[in-house]
Amino acid sequence: MIITSPNSSNFEKSFNKIIQDINEWFKTNLLSLNLDKMHFIQFVTKNSCSADLNIMHENKKIPKVYNTKFLGLMLGNTLSKKTHIDTILPKLSSATFALSVVKQLLSQYSLKMVYYSYFHSVMTYRLIFWGNSHRSNIIFRQQKRIIRIIVGIRGRDSCREHFKKVKILPLQSQYILSLTLFVIDNGNYFKMNSGIHNINTRNKSNLHLPISNLSVYQKGTFYTGIRLFTCLPSQIKYLSHNRNQFKYGLKNFLYFHSLYTLDEYFSYNKI
Repeated sequence: MIITSPNSSNFEKSFNKIIQDINEWFKTNLLSLNLDKMHFIQFVTKNSCSADLNIMHENKKIPKVYNTKFLGLMLGNTLSKKTHIDTILPKLSSATFALSVVKQLLSQYSLKMVYYSYFHSVMTYRLIFWGNSHRSNIIFRQQKRIIRIIVGIRGRDSCREHFKKVKILPLQSQYILSLTLFVIDNGNYFKMNSGIHNINTRNKSNLHLPISNLSVYQKGTFYTGIRLFTCLPSQIKYLSHNRNQFKYGLKNFLYFHSLYTLDEYFSYNKI
């Protein structure tokens, strides 16, 4: 449940009313609401203070938490990506160690299969929500260690050309692919500039970018997705009506350029 209210008193009333309604629905359907597993998290910005809320139901206090897992994604009350990244980092470190142990026994093809099974699957899960965090560099360093293991190069050697040779996308390139696919798969959530105003400008066919000064919103999935899609090379953007062709074209573009950062991507059309 997501409840929004600028007033703490109204928030408590809304929360209690919704809990009562849900409890009634459970009872009607011969189910029971497990209050021992219930908690709430108050989302705030880093510069704001959380309100002192006292949420009760059936004489039992609902505990407040600062981090929670939702569909495998670790959420903090400031929507910081740090919690989730810190959660998956040990899994990726274990995968890296395992690959280093078996590298002498497997071919490069088999090492790539192990990479995709144990590292890539964890790294890309919910990537669109945390991929542009500055802490994602920690994950990227682990990914470069994996590439060095697969191709057999030294710890200080550059990986960029080897990413291209083994056809594995660097973390930020994978983030660009995942998020732009999310945009075209969920086009009903986005508006075109032509739908906002009737002015005939060269940007009328681009997605409308909302105005916001809140950095947590600007780094979010919706805002960043619009920016990434708008900056696509025109020959790829025109393929967005066909998902398979779009994905194929964008992957080849990202394989060729092996982009390490979003800045590299955004500067591509400015060259």
